[in-house]
Amino acid sequence: MHALTHRLNTLSVATLMALTLAAAPAHAFTDDEARRAILDLRTQLQQIKDQNQQARLQLADQIDKLHQEMALMRGRLEELGQLNRQAQAPEGPTNAPSAGTQAQDDPQQRAAYEAAADQYRNGRYKEAATSFATFVQSYPDSTLNADAQFYQGSSQYAAKDFKGSIQTMQALVKAHADDARAPEALLVVATDQIELNDMKGAKATLQRIIKDYPSSNAAETAKSQLKLL
Repeated sequence: MHALTHRLNTLSVATLMALTLAAAPAHAFTDDEARRAILDLRTQLQQIKDQNQQARLQLADQIDKLHQEMALMRGRLEELGQLNRQAQAPEGPTNAPSAGTQAQDDPQQRAAYEAAADQYRNGRYKEAATSFATFVQSYPDSTLNADAQFYQGSSQYAAKDFKGSIQTMQALVKAHADDARAPEALLVVATDQIELNDMKGAKATLQRIIKDYPSSNAAETAKSQLKLL
């Protein structure tokens, strides 16, 4: 932005010089000197125009790369959703039961979580966000609480409630800093911030992922996004 402002200021100065030259008394320059001065000004103006065009092309390329990264992030969220559904699927009758989670011991709790998950799978993101929020409030000590918060925030992101998504994901990280969902939640926060054009906040969030969760997959994604920002 500073570079563009500088170019515009330069353009204004060059234009002013051209006008001043045109208004100058006839005896101020010889014909040859006047022609050379005009040609020099035209050359400078063309160079400025070329530089501005190059800057616009570079900016458009950076924006396009950011959009690509955000599309990849959306795909990552869908992939995480699929993995979560597989992990939470009821085991067959011949399999040994898992290490007895609260959700499996409490059919009502399990049903509430699955109802919200179904809304998420069916693309009903606003309803899913509300259902997951209700689950977290109703079962604050559930072993599924971190997952529920993550999908609440993901639903809010998909519904374009970016500020709400940031609040939800930050609450998840605060309450479950050591959970595997934490770095992924911060990655969603950074994506929300990009959507809100808060590039400074997004950079800080991505740097936090790399610092606090260096061995996570999210850290690798954060490094790639930082290069674009």
